[in-house]
Amino acid sequence: MAPGVGTEPWHDHFQALIRVHRQTERFSTPLKEWVRTDETAYYLCDQPLSAAQFNQAIRAHWAIENRLHHVRNTRLDEDASRIRCNPGIFAKLRSFALNLLRFNGVENISLGLYDNALSLDRVLAYQGL
Repeated sequence: MAPGVGTEPWHDHFQALIRVHRQTERFSTPLKEWVRTDETAYYLCDQPLSAAQFNQAIRAHWAIENRLHHVRNTRLDEDASRIRCNPGIFAKLRSFALNLLRFNGVENISLGLYDNALSLDRVLAYQGL
């Protein structure tokens, strides 16, 4: 996309528009069958990149989602939290806990959380505190 193309002033800031079409299959418990879904995602970029570079950038973005947000939700029950005052502070504390576990070589977060729940001495012995 050439600079200056478009009617809005923000159009000058982007060099590429990427469209990714995904087909996924999810098991529907009520239907007792696999259901196929189609979705299209759009990404804006301020640099012209090759298709391989765009692919790497998009996969890196999803790696963050899978490594941080998904783990915070499934292992630390973040979505079930009833905290209404300053929930961002507790999100940072959850992220700190995950980062501390990973810094100390814990690969299985579920097992690490279980082990640490059994022994406060183990938690206090971690490097990085």
